[in-house]
Amino acid sequence: MGNSFQIGKIFGISIRIDFTWFIVFALIALSLSTHYFPSEYEGWPTSTYWVLGIITALVFFASVLAHELAHSLVSKARGIPVDSITLFIFGGVARISDEPKNPGGEFLMAIAGPATSVAIGVIFGAIYYAVGRSNSPFSALTAWVARINIIVAVFNMIPGFPLDGGRVFRSIVWRITGNLRKATRIASSVGKVVAYIFILLGIWSVINGNWFGGIWIAFIGWFLLNAANTSYRQMAVREMLSGVKVRQVMNNQCNQLPKGLVVKDFVDEHILKTAGRCFPIVDKDEVLGIITLHSAKEVPKEKWETTRIEEVMTPFDEMKSVSPDDEIYTVMQHMTEEGYNQLPVVENGQLVGMIARDNLVGYLNARLELDR
Repeated sequence: MGNSFQIGKIFGISIRIDFTWFIVFALIALSLSTHYFPSEYEGWPTSTYWVLGIITALVFFASVLAHELAHSLVSKARGIPVDSITLFIFGGVARISDEPKNPGGEFLMAIAGPATSVAIGVIFGAIYYAVGRSNSPFSALTAWVARINIIVAVFNMIPGFPLDGGRVFRSIVWRITGNLRKATRIASSVGKVVAYIFILLGIWSVINGNWFGGIWIAFIGWFLLNAANTSYRQMAVREMLSGVKVRQVMNNQCNQLPKGLVVKDFVDEHILKTAGRCFPIVDKDEVLGIITLHSAKEVPKEKWETTRIEEVMTPFDEMKSVSPDDEIYTVMQHMTEEGYNQLPVVENGQLVGMIARDNLVGYLNARLELDR
């Protein structure tokens, strides 16, 4: 989720909100405030409907967060780190850094979310009945939250990968076949079928006049279709890169530049002639920093002959770096999420090479050719 920001941490897990979350939050709050609550509970002041709608939407997303936390805590308990949970337009997603080690772990991690949603639904349902099913805003909130959590649990248990139900299905296939990649391929195929069903149902709803509901259902189907395709590709790439270290792919023949070089000479003699994109700047064997094509582009052309490269470089002590023994798949994820085109490779405080997207793409293409 590149367009998200952190709002805090729970159990050491970063909680983030994607900007698309504000869209769905506004839609849910608007629907509850102007349609659902006024039609189900007549006679309340307009302000009550709005306050209740906003509070109910917040409670709903708190329950979505609890759903994802359940996945995450089971994952952490089984030794698999969780980097973050992000709330976005389709609810929430936990960024788990590795695949489960066995089918049993996959099953427990997948089932934890829906089980939590059911538990929340039961708790709010019990509260609703305990207060006597009154015609009060509190009663209305508990009834809706109870019902929506049961719906969330049922929806997530649809056997369409990467939904929780699809992951439960994958764990069963994994147990039977003993092959995670094969299980992922089968679960992803089932997920695509489910996605196409959603798309067709959405189109049918639109044809029958339910424009908003139909478009939303079709949009969910489209999202599931893309998620199923992406999940299998990620699994294949992860397997292909398993055990591959940065030192096997990095470029350790970096063209070093002396300080004092002006940007024009840097561009003419190094960027254009070597087609390189990233160069360390050194002074008496000490790496001062890195200058890139992007750094040069930020300098106005009329200042190229007077601006020295060390004035626009990224200082060495401010650079994000990786170790030569880091896993390539982890580094690739980090580069994609943070928007880096290249990263310096540092060992014992010394620059030993550079790892760039070009290196990763070239390595992947070569492996794909060899595996055909």
